[in-house]
Amino acid sequence: MTPADLSLTVLRAVRRAVDDGALRVDVPPRAKVERARPGGAGEYASSIALALARPAGRSALDVAGILEERLRDVPELRSVEITGPGFLNFTLRGDADADLVRGILAAGTSYGHGAALAGTTVRLAGGDGPRAVVVAETLARLLRSQGAHVETGADDGERIRVRPGGPGDPDGYGEYGEDVTRWAFLRAAPHDRALDPAPLLVPHERNPLFRVRYAHSRARRLLVNARQLGFSPEPGDCDGAGLPGLLRDHPPVLLSAAHHRAPDRVARHLEAVADALLAFQHAVLPLGDEKPSAAHRSRLALAEAAGTVLAGGLSALGISAPDRI
Repeated sequence: MTPADLSLTVLRAVRRAVDDGALRVDVPPRAKVERARPGGAGEYASSIALALARPAGRSALDVAGILEERLRDVPELRSVEITGPGFLNFTLRGDADADLVRGILAAGTSYGHGAALAGTTVRLAGGDGPRAVVVAETLARLLRSQGAHVETGADDGERIRVRPGGPGDPDGYGEYGEDVTRWAFLRAAPHDRALDPAPLLVPHERNPLFRVRYAHSRARRLLVNARQLGFSPEPGDCDGAGLPGLLRDHPPVLLSAAHHRAPDRVARHLEAVADALLAFQHAVLPLGDEKPSAAHRSRLALAEAAGTVLAGGLSALGISAPDRI
């Protein structure tokens, strides 16, 4: 269950409460669901009860209680708790992680693509300067991934060159190459200056582009190492150390980046996924004489899913994801 799925589940509970006559409010267009803050209860939280309290003429705790009754039977939820003045806190079932991984592996690098912007037409101009061209091209890709119809100055699918290239540089990306140039342009927020590309050439952990691409290559290598040890990935329940939550956040991040014309949100999210995967990788394969277990197979599947998300996110930014670095 993704945050978007959970938001729709909360809205359905509101609608049921209204239909039952338990609440007299207009059903809002959306229910905000966020990752639970450190020290909070559960994995996700919603303040929908606080937002509905005044129009319902009830206390937020009363509204939360009404909604909690209608969320108890949701199979993907392990528990629903009410905390503070009326926050709803959600813990997903353990096998929800397995379903998440299966969904990612089935969708491949298209995981997170959707139809939220279907019926929307967006006209994008290439803009002046190399960065404006790269940003426009990337936004077109993100918007189309969410179902929008995008009109640009170039033919559909045509690659826009950053600047006229010369001998040995036909695509016009200069001495830094395409991947580094695009990350330098896209990682900075649109209102900030582009990053200095020179440090992005250095294969070091302080280099965020290197970390993201290296994490993807590690996910691919783990699959090779596992085959050598005689086992393969199989989605299941495992302690992903926060990685499943980040993977669930990928679809709303793509949508947010498209909606707000902010490709830097995708880059920042990829950094978070990469850091979590690099911290998690050491628990994936058996150690020493340890035999592969169900836990190892499920961890391997989670790592593969994380690598898939990294590859898809890099592709959305027009950046390659090599299997080996």
